[in-house]
Amino acid sequence: MVAVDTSVLASVQAELSGQDIDVVRLGYSDLIGAERGRDLLVRHFARTAGDGVAFCRSVYATSPMGDVVDIEGGLSAGLPDIIAIPDLSTMRAVPWEPGVAHVIADLHNPDGSPSEQSPRTVLRRVADRFAELGLRPLIGPELEFYLLERSPQAPNGWKRYGEGTGNVYTAGYKGDPDNTLLALLRGLDAYGLDVVAANHEFSSGQFEINLWHSGALDAADRAFRFKTAVQELARMRDKMATFMAKPFNDEGGSGFHLHFSAWSDEGAPVFDDPDGEDGLSATARSAVAGLLAHAPALTALLNPTVTSYKRFGPDTLAPWLVDWGLDNRSAMVRIPPERGPATRLELRLGDASANPYLGLAALLAAAYLGIHDKLEPPPKLRGYGYDAGRSPRLPGDLPSALAALEADTELTELLGPAFVAAFVAYKRNELDRFSRWVTDWEFREYSYHL
Repeated sequence: MVAVDTSVLASVQAELSGQDIDVVRLGYSDLIGAERGRDLLVRHFARTAGDGVAFCRSVYATSPMGDVVDIEGGLSAGLPDIIAIPDLSTMRAVPWEPGVAHVIADLHNPDGSPSEQSPRTVLRRVADRFAELGLRPLIGPELEFYLLERSPQAPNGWKRYGEGTGNVYTAGYKGDPDNTLLALLRGLDAYGLDVVAANHEFSSGQFEINLWHSGALDAADRAFRFKTAVQELARMRDKMATFMAKPFNDEGGSGFHLHFSAWSDEGAPVFDDPDGEDGLSATARSAVAGLLAHAPALTALLNPTVTSYKRFGPDTLAPWLVDWGLDNRSAMVRIPPERGPATRLELRLGDASANPYLGLAALLAAAYLGIHDKLEPPPKLRGYGYDAGRSPRLPGDLPSALAALEADTELTELLGPAFVAAFVAYKRNELDRFSRWVTDWEFREYSYHL
């Protein structure tokens, strides 16, 4: 049985009512990072949330097309419940919906134990292992996305917003004719997501907004909320924001870059060492080595869709090989030039379709294993990093990445076998559905001549 202190809930209820908030939106992440949730009336909040809010467990694995994928304890078990408990520390008003506050839920089994299939639980599980080393990870997420506007002429009804070439690292009306990016930045700031900067990215209609670094769970919570908020704010302007890995054949993909550092319990940066090679500590080098050693398995979680692998390749500014380098954006792991407290590594592997909780959990799990096992990285990349003769290639498709994840028993044990089984089952179902779907490419290639 799951229960919450109703006196605390009653106090929160009174506080919200005093702020003219009459609805609490209880939200959580499914396996792919889409938000699932329910709106609760504030005047009944303490009563409604006192024993938790029940959801069908299979919502974890409901596909974008509405298919219910059978995961352990789901469809074949009779569609039982999970229980959502609001994490009251995450409560905040939604600035673009007056009268609404949002709170993130932790998911539990009916017996009160944490739900192992919950992405937030997976991240907590890995972060706790980091704490056993006396280390506190800090993460700064960077997310790219495309903005689209309606077009009756486009085959899918959407075209890139503000079409124009060469607008990388521009701001203002030049690449953003409706000033939508500025509206997004202000809205996200008012939402308390600690966003710090925004700009037009490399491709036409593509943008990036950076979030400040914080502890792992908070960084994932903010990135999760960020994606939902960007999509909602775009809808309010009759646009669509997509974090799809590569939505267009003639433009680049969207990345999910993670800046990662670690600090001791005493508050000292542990990746910095002025006397170490390249100014890096042995701990930092081992973290890099862990990411490289477990890169094939990480790919399944950080590049989780069929489309993800169309973002990879030479000259894409996305990684293609398992390598690392100093201030080298063609490497999978980049070491930015700052040292001292700003010493960090940047994992450039992920694409924007990744679930933030799972992307951060994968990063921390691999880094933990590298630090725990005192691994040493191979020689660093020098020059442009797309020479397959120098470093091994990353998995080239989702089936290969899923196989690598299942084979990496050290990583799967850290993430949790129940979660990995559910994730792989969901993704194999996705692959099966894709394999039976006739694509536009096939029609264009075969229909006229065959």
